Amino acid sequence: MTEAVSRPTLEAVAALAGVSRATVSRVVNGGDGVREPLAERVRQAVAELGYVPNRAARSLVTRRHDAVAVVIAEPEARVFADPFFALQLRGISKELTAHDNQLVLLLTEGRDDHARVARYLAGGHVDGALVFSLHLDDPLPGLIHDAGVPTVFGGRPDWGDDPRAGRSAGVVYVDCDNRGGARAAVRHLVDLGRRRIAHLTGALDQTSAVDRLDGYREVMADVPGGADARLVVESDFTPAGGERAMRTLLDRCPDVDAVFAANDLTALGALRVLRESGRRVPEDVAVIGFDDMLPVTEQTEPPLTTVRQDIEEMGRLMARLLLHGLPGGRDRVALRADTPPDGGVILPTTLIRRASA
Repeated sequence: MTEAVSRPTLEAVAALAGVSRATVSRVVNGGDGVREPLAERVRQAVAELGYVPNRAARSLVTRRHDAVAVVIAEPEARVFADPFFALQLRGISKELTAHDNQLVLLLTEGRDDHARVARYLAGGHVDGALVFSLHLDDPLPGLIHDAGVPTVFGGRPDWGDDPRAGRSAGVVYVDCDNRGGARAAVRHLVDLGRRRIAHLTGALDQTSAVDRLDGYREVMADVPGGADARLVVESDFTPAGGERAMRTLLDRCPDVDAVFAANDLTALGALRVLRESGRRVPEDVAVIGFDDMLPVTEQTEPPLTTVRQDIEEMGRLMARLLLHGLPGGRDRVALRADTPPDGGVILPTTLIRRASA
């Protein structure tokens, strides 16, 4: 039987540093009022002894748990199949790790899970929440508001007039310029001489899909025949959805000469159907996606022209905004000078030109 190894105590650190237990506690917990020479002695003693603070005891003193919940309003199968979520989680994880915070991942398989998530957030287990991939009729924003947890949302919020969901309550969120990115993609297709330009949408119960559709329509309003409703086919941000939408489009409009897909996965599905139907890309049909996710664009043939959004940086900025807004966060977490600490942050997009358009 292995004997338990005793862990260094706060008292042991105090004895080695030659200071009081209270002084050690203040240094370890990030408190003020300790002169730098004493604080440095405490830090050296902590390193020498390998002292690890007791998080439960520390949270009683600091009122912080050094843990952040990441809530993704999608089923597990979707989250682990879509590289968008992996990239955003990587950005969030990097930022939280840099500030010694733990990531607690919460997924929602269905509406029954929302109450469970809200109860967890209200239970005082985490300091705040990062929430993304919400749908327009999602009750989570109101439930999170009632839980009283500091929150940053991924994606432009638009949850109607529910004051708990809080479009008018200064909701903090991070998004990309979805509408501007869509306009750039469609203008590029127009500049290539394409006129029968279709759009395979994302799930239209999400603001990103709505904004990209609006950007498409803004450009197509000036294209002869661009108001043809048959050129817009609803999809769902997945390769299978892209395949279904592309087949529907070819049945409706066999003379289509360009496709703007709402994301790279939708474009991937569309390219498969175009290849099966004997259409050449880009000679017969030019194709543009959205996201610039290398795990997807490296699979396409030809290489995919797409609108780049910095997904990992969006995740990092969400985490940074949340940590900055927590008590004492302004002293620990710096924001760029051009980043507002509350309200919405919209990151730019860039058209990446490759061989498909």
